[in-house]
Amino acid sequence: MNILDTFKARYLFEDMTSPELAKALDKPLTVYAGFDPTNDSLQAGNFVTIMTLAHLQRAGHKVIALVGGATGLIGDPSGKSKERNLLSAEQVERNLEGIKENLSRFIDFSPDSANPAIMVNNYDWFKDFTFIDLLREIGRYFRMGVMLSKDSVRKRMESEDGMSFTEFCYQILQGYDFYHLYKTYGCTLQLGGSDQWGNITAGTELVRRICGEEVFGMTFPLVCDSAGKKFGKSEGNAIFLDARKTSVYDFYQFFLRAMDADVIRYLKIFTFLPLERIAELEQAVATAPERREAQQALAEELTRAVHGEQGLAVAKRASEVLFGGSIEGLAAADLETIFANVPSATLPSDQVLGKPLFEVVAAVGMIASKGEARRLVQQGGLNLNNTRVAGLERVFAPEDLVEGRLAVLRSGKKSFFLLKVQ
Repeated sequence: MNILDTFKARYLFEDMTSPELAKALDKPLTVYAGFDPTNDSLQAGNFVTIMTLAHLQRAGHKVIALVGGATGLIGDPSGKSKERNLLSAEQVERNLEGIKENLSRFIDFSPDSANPAIMVNNYDWFKDFTFIDLLREIGRYFRMGVMLSKDSVRKRMESEDGMSFTEFCYQILQGYDFYHLYKTYGCTLQLGGSDQWGNITAGTELVRRICGEEVFGMTFPLVCDSAGKKFGKSEGNAIFLDARKTSVYDFYQFFLRAMDADVIRYLKIFTFLPLERIAELEQAVATAPERREAQQALAEELTRAVHGEQGLAVAKRASEVLFGGSIEGLAAADLETIFANVPSATLPSDQVLGKPLFEVVAAVGMIASKGEARRLVQQGGLNLNNTRVAGLERVFAPEDLVEGRLAVLRSGKKSFFLLKVQ
């Protein structure tokens, strides 16, 4: 299977600027895709771009990851209903560092590699451009009719807020990126989501006008779930690749919760699992959906890729803990991550150690009163560190605190409470 067939089989292809691209991909090409530096961490929504580049690198093509240090200062209007807040140069620089770290988990940038990828920042070639340079050297190759006809421009022009001149010039800058990479690295293919078609063709046309050569563009679909919701969002929040922004547990659970209608498509797009293995998982979804084998495979593959084997182990252990498993061996930091979204409170140690457990859970506010707490213990409904509290005489001991500062309380099956001790 050639790389274009792979893309089509894995829902990573939507359109290309010329059918000649299929033949061109039979030989190693230099290809690039851009990443918007609006955050210091990439998101799950970036996985399509990342995986497309990773497949190409594995197939022997030279990969360039472009981070828009210059274009990020302006903001891409594609798919946006309003103009973005402009970033400062300092913000962009901080974000670049985080993005390269994220990408390095999927794409090999090592100079010792047989086929290392490179990262470039378009601020490096735009920082010395003057406005006159832009008009004389680039602007004269662009035609207003073509620029105004692009979807990203036309939709904004028809909106109530309209479009600023700053955003209107975005396609000129991205077009020049392709020209610069063609001249500097011999890059002949740009990748992007379907909403980038206008920006991509601005580049292919610029290279044709200046150099008289054909270069190519290829787009992939924007991924939505079966309900039409844009992929990578969870209850209105982005799913980040940085564990400081999205915990390993939440990252794992996001993919574990994938709908049966979506999971096979996600496996094809977001993992390197062989298509034969994915076909087996598709059969499992059809015959035994309650076992959620496909979801388990998806969550494991992506968590391992982003957070490593250790991160995957923590995520799986967290899942076990939340379903009543032992917390033995987990560090306090792990517990804080696992229980980041459950109620918590802090008490001084002299109000905890040596005190009856039912009194502590009342004092900390987990249970409304001592009487209710007493009844909960008598009925066998209170758990400390996922072990049932056997009787009213049970008191808090130093060994009940993880690293001397945390304890996990639970009433019933799923009502957790994190006790922090000073």
